[in-house]
Amino acid sequence: MQSLRLRRKPAPAPSAPGPSLADILPHLEDDAAPSPPRSLFGEILDWMLAPLLLLWPLSIAVTYLVAKSIANGPYDRALESSAIVLSQQVREVNGRVTLQLPLSAREILRADETDAVYYQVLGRRGEFVAGDADLPLPDEEDRGHAGLVSLRDDRIGGNDVRVAYTYVALPEWKGGQPVLVQVAETLDKRARLANEIIKGVILPQFVILPLAVLLVWFGLSRGLAPLTAIQQRIRTRKPGDTSPIDEQAAPQEITPLVASFNELLEQLEQSVQTQKRFIADAAHQMKTPLAGLRMQAELAQREQSPEELRRSLAQIAGSSERTAHLVTQLLALARMENYAGAGKLAPMDIAELAREIVKDWLPRAWTRRIDLGLDAPDAPVLVMGNRLMLTEMLNNLIDNAIRYTPQGGHATVRVVDDGAVALARIEVEDTGPGIPAGERERVMERFYRVLGTSAEGSGLGLAIVREIVQQHGGEVAIDDHVYQDAPPLAGTRVSVTLHRPPVENPA
Repeated sequence: MQSLRLRRKPAPAPSAPGPSLADILPHLEDDAAPSPPRSLFGEILDWMLAPLLLLWPLSIAVTYLVAKSIANGPYDRALESSAIVLSQQVREVNGRVTLQLPLSAREILRADETDAVYYQVLGRRGEFVAGDADLPLPDEEDRGHAGLVSLRDDRIGGNDVRVAYTYVALPEWKGGQPVLVQVAETLDKRARLANEIIKGVILPQFVILPLAVLLVWFGLSRGLAPLTAIQQRIRTRKPGDTSPIDEQAAPQEITPLVASFNELLEQLEQSVQTQKRFIADAAHQMKTPLAGLRMQAELAQREQSPEELRRSLAQIAGSSERTAHLVTQLLALARMENYAGAGKLAPMDIAELAREIVKDWLPRAWTRRIDLGLDAPDAPVLVMGNRLMLTEMLNNLIDNAIRYTPQGGHATVRVVDDGAVALARIEVEDTGPGIPAGERERVMERFYRVLGTSAEGSGLGLAIVREIVQQHGGEVAIDDHVYQDAPPLAGTRVSVTLHRPPVENPA
């Protein structure tokens, strides 16, 4: 580690550097007007009713197919029976295939008040034997075995028909084939029965569907009643009521939401208490210097001697400077306590930042005849931090060191890089009067000052430092700075420990 002592020739002391309110607070932009939020009740209702309304036409289609299947069953069996009875009447007489069907039986076969019935018998060579000659033949691949009845859909005369056909095995002769027997009928009875079944199923649904919608509406209203109750309790709260909501009264599904809301209320309560404490402290601390300024101004008005008047004006200027310093530190403390950007930490070189800040404070140190130095390594020392907040922290530490160090003393800012993987340390030490061990925790409280201290101060510098370090997840400690062994004289060393950036594991 290389020790570097920085000095400059005496120059007019500028005001202590520090970030302004505009530098710290982010610029806010107006977002586009958001669309109005949807109702949870309406969202659930949509997702429940939309599938129900989509399934209703599908239910009608499935019901129609099932109704057709139900209607086809008995009529297909009757058609199969007619084909079997007709095949039993096929005979071979003198080498010719004949249908021995009495006229009365043929009339019974065609006696259907609703549908038209057709039949056909073809001989061994495919010759027409009896029935309706224009009845379509089955396809070759649909040819069945003799004695078995098969069914197919076909058309005759522009009408859809249902056909039952079978092959009759007669005593073979050379070149012969089984006899084809077919019976067909139109589909009017089947369609009528299917429509009656559909009407019997669909019509009750017109009553059930609206009833289901009402039941869904009622069930949702009852199910969301606890949400409505919580909403009413929140709306009836007084503006200043930040007490937590009872999680036991909330449904299990929104308990995490209520817990998060309670955490937000707790943070809001802390923020409100911080603001109240700040206002009370500011009012208390500003009351005395402002009263003193007014008294000094009144005394100056009464002075007749130019020398006394100049002395009074000098006192007013000094009091104004102290009051301005107090206001600046009050505003800095308020910014640090409410700074939303503290969580946005990024890797930064704390050694480089310390060099820049120490250079800015050299003129004021020379004005007070204090030797201000920097002890920092040449290599970067990276920490996870917010540059504006760490600048405010170092400004307050150096200001305290210069303010409490007597003339002719020295103060040192040290950046310690001890090779620790997770931590880095910044130290600011001086040759001032030191802080007793029993007072070191209390001096970091706001407006607390050690009794008997002659240096002027507001009691806010170390409170600001602690607030910034806490927001960075670090630690701050106050120790003795022994700068003389015999007799031992102890100044003050303030140590701040910050986290380093995480080390990436090599792939």
